[in-house]
Amino acid sequence: MVIRTQYLERLRPFYDSELVKVITGIRRCGKSTILRQVIAEIKENGIEDSHIVYINFEDYKYHKLTDADAFYEYVEQKIVDEGKYYLFFDEIQNVNNFELVVNSFRATHNVSIFITGSNSKLLSGELATHLSGRTVSLRV
Repeated sequence: MVIRTQYLERLRPFYDSELVKVITGIRRCGKSTILRQVIAEIKENGIEDSHIVYINFEDYKYHKLTDADAFYEYVEQKIVDEGKYYLFFDEIQNVNNFELVVNSFRATHNVSIFITGSNSKLLSGELATHLSGRTVSLRV
């Protein structure tokens, strides 16, 4: 896999930030690859697997999580202590009302959140309304 150095360099200053890292781009441009590379880097820096939650909403294994309540409950069960958790949600636009869930985790837990999507919904008014001033965006 080709290391996406220029994108990683732009994201690194925000790895531990409470800002939601939003990665957008057309299909098949490397958004998921960038997420996997961020995960590899934070693991190299000592973050344990138990504090990393990765969900690819294009994987059928997670099809039941496209409901906001199911998505919230699934992630909530993974957060079991006060340590920092790293949440990676790939193609999150497949979740109904994802903005509400993401904002809730950001507001109530010690988390660093990364989301990707190729759909214009990530840039829509709903996301802007719920996460206004709380995001950093990277276009791939």
